Amino acid sequence: MRTNYIPKVIELLQRTYDRQQRALRTAAEWIADALEADGVLYVFGASHAGIITEELTYRAGGLVPVSPIFIPGLTCDVRPLPLTSALERLDGYALAAVKHIPISAADVALVHSVSGRNAAPVEVALYAKQQGAKVIALTSLAYSQSVSPRSQTGYRLFEVADLVIDNGAPPGDAVVELEGFPQPVAPVSTVLGAALANAMVAEACAILLERGVAPPVFLSANLDGGDAHNAKLMERYKGRVLYL
Repeated sequence: MRTNYIPKVIELLQRTYDRQQRALRTAAEWIADALEADGVLYVFGASHAGIITEELTYRAGGLVPVSPIFIPGLTCDVRPLPLTSALERLDGYALAAVKHIPISAADVALVHSVSGRNAAPVEVALYAKQQGAKVIALTSLAYSQSVSPRSQTGYRLFEVADLVIDNGAPPGDAVVELEGFPQPVAPVSTVLGAALANAMVAEACAILLERGVAPPVFLSANLDGGDAHNAKLMERYKGRVLYL
């Protein structure tokens, strides 16, 4: 191949894993604590950052008590799609929506934003903190520290979270440089974010097992017995996981 995207992803993933192991372990402990206390894991991201929310939601091999925060206008199925950029920057918009979500002190909130500069992720994180939940930011520190806040709060996401997981993505997100072309191509934050998020989930499950608690994990619906297994777990969390 003419480009080196996959080698760059592998390099970034290994470097990020080496640097973030302690933070990942802490995040996993918080998630395990919440699930053991019968809380849930809330997940939010705006526009493409919301792909990580979808990655963790209703997923074979993933946790059942993951409650996605899907705010109208901030998902990639809206038209026109540039509306997501405008609404993510609009002060008060995400806050007006998240106030209707029953986040509590028993829960953990994972908020994903690569730049961390816009109003929506900051408002969701601040609201979750006000409710007593622990807030984990999944962001790029190099990117976020290179830009100014757009939120009226004056904060970027990493400045309001209780714990920061640095995904290692560069400013602008893209990593492949092409000769004769002025800007890099091929973003990495989704690949890195999905790996880090699933690493937290896997570690949280291991911690629960160490404590003698069976992790509430989806079985693939395409395996025999999957539907019955999943139905029992979903019944347990009905009314607290937003899509059930």
